[in-house]
Amino acid sequence: MLKSIKALARPLVKRSIITAGLEAASLLNLAGLFEGMRGRGVIFTLHQVRPAPSGDFQPNDILSVTPEFLDTAIRTLAAQGYEFIALSDLRTRLASDNMRPFACFTLDDGYCNNRDHAAPVFRRHGVPYTIFITRGFVEATHSMWWETLEALLRQSDKLAIDFSDGPVRLPTVSTADKRLAFEQVAGIVNRSNEAEAVAALDRAALATGLDPLQLTRDLTMRADALQSLLADGLCSYGAHTISHRGLARLDADEAKEEIRSSAALVREISGREAIAFAYPYGDQRSVSPRERAMISASGLAMAVTTRPGVLTPDMMADMTALPRISLNGLYQKARYVRALASGIPFRLMG
Repeated sequence: MLKSIKALARPLVKRSIITAGLEAASLLNLAGLFEGMRGRGVIFTLHQVRPAPSGDFQPNDILSVTPEFLDTAIRTLAAQGYEFIALSDLRTRLASDNMRPFACFTLDDGYCNNRDHAAPVFRRHGVPYTIFITRGFVEATHSMWWETLEALLRQSDKLAIDFSDGPVRLPTVSTADKRLAFEQVAGIVNRSNEAEAVAALDRAALATGLDPLQLTRDLTMRADALQSLLADGLCSYGAHTISHRGLARLDADEAKEEIRSSAALVREISGREAIAFAYPYGDQRSVSPRERAMISASGLAMAVTTRPGVLTPDMMADMTALPRISLNGLYQKARYVRALASGIPFRLMG
């Protein structure tokens, strides 16, 4: 019971702290303070864009925003004077003397709802966007472990997974149980050999009749769907590995192939060379100096992380680990968009 209470409390405490920070940043921005924190522009990160899901158990809620919020975000930035540019124009814009703030929109993983719900919003406003695609998802050869885990927990009142260091058995009757189980399994995936941990999770799902690869097929776009999005001239593609594993935890040959093959997929689908790469997870465990050197050697013009921050001209010297700002499903308010774009929250966080 105590573990369940803690499982419920942890995300609530974290969310309260972040909300307080965004509210403080919003007030400082409204007062015109720290205007120099805005930088020249921002890159926004999205994953899923879809109508708000129902139910209490939403462990991946940070990765999902509504189409209405995306529309609000674009309108809010436009009212602030932002210009929306393609990621391919980023270096040129940073090098120019055009001081108008700009924003780039990116979406990771190639979810079907990017086509169904995000693309119409971008078209309505004439906003360019880049989708970072994962070969294993496009070809449905790899599962999306966080989606598999959510689906498995939804349908089960107990969880049993045999990882390499022993079986994990957890009750998953209540919402609190399910949240705790999600946290624990996610921690195992993130700490251990990722491929082995995901394979163990997939086996556990298959044993219950849940097919992880079918889930990938249901959730993400195939090559023909991706090609159809190119028709409006607003969509472009970037590389996002084969397997969506944290690169810094792979050996050098594996990491290089994850970069090379995913860049090749962009060329196959779009007929153009990939210029941008997004690191899966985008944090320290997936972005080290070694991977940044690999990006430079690969000929890719830039790579993006999930480290939050604004863009400044000095970043042109090394564009292998650019910051991005997440439009998070837990914070879908116009004033938070203004606060994030201002750069103030990142100064407050130090």
